Amino acid sequence: MYYIGVDLGGTNIVVGLVNEEGKILDFMTWDTKKERPVELIFDDIIKMTQEIISRNNLEKDQINGIGIGSPGIIDSKEGEIVYSNNIVINNFYAVKYIEDKTGIKTKIANDADCAALGEVVAGAAKGFKDAIVITLGTGVGSGIVIDGKIFNGFFPGGAEVGHQIIVKDGEKCTCGNQGCFEAYASATALIKMANRVAKKYPESKLADVKEEDMTAKIPFDLAWQGDKVALNVINNYIDYLAIGINNIINIFKPQVLLIGGGVSRQGDKLIKPLIERVQKMVFGGHLSTEIKVAILGNDAGLVGAAMLNQE
Repeated sequence: MYYIGVDLGGTNIVVGLVNEEGKILDFMTWDTKKERPVELIFDDIIKMTQEIISRNNLEKDQINGIGIGSPGIIDSKEGEIVYSNNIVINNFYAVKYIEDKTGIKTKIANDADCAALGEVVAGAAKGFKDAIVITLGTGVGSGIVIDGKIFNGFFPGGAEVGHQIIVKDGEKCTCGNQGCFEAYASATALIKMANRVAKKYPESKLADVKEEDMTAKIPFDLAWQGDKVALNVINNYIDYLAIGINNIINIFKPQVLLIGGGVSRQGDKLIKPLIERVQKMVFGGHLSTEIKVAILGNDAGLVGAAMLNQE
């Protein structure tokens, strides 16, 4: 049996053919062109699905299901994209639309949840039933898998750990609240910290970087080279990251917690000090949860979406 996975993003749509082991056998990418009506976007998904099936010499009845990973608030039970600001979709019943036009069983989930499921099926969490994936990028994405199934609460929009408050009256978050984990632990937050400190400490090499050229990698590199100001930025960043992750671990006690996204490319420079801090904070004084880097990268969402039909 084969599965179709769909990774719907604000820039690109990726549709792939995935086998039962979570291996991507074929895929294609089209521009989302998100400004157009949502029906046209999903018509493209249908065309891409049909093309993938055809060029792999498969019949429709050999496809065990289509799975869609979409940004935003998703009602998986109703097959609805409730709200997505990335693509500006509101109250669209995606599953019914696809099933009516293809005759293939379809499921949908939040893209971060799909990424978590992908890591459990074929990535760094393979062999674990309970896993949490935190993605550190523009924001802080999260996916929770319990007993091999995506968990997002009774109501749509759950498991958004990036919007736990970790600092009272803290930094403004994109969601409108203050002090969210995302406002301190995202790559965006790290860049803001670095730019702010660069203005205050001209002796640091951070000050040599133009504000618009700053990346999350630069303060890590400079800290590694001995820049004390950059090291202080990184230490503060990891402190905030540890607070949020400690909260998550204390609530869920997962077998494994994976860090993904651009910041995760720092590997041990990030993971080792993070584990040290969480170990000191965690309830009971013993960290049982394994913390490590996610490995599937951009493939995780596609694999996880396809595997929605295995849940």
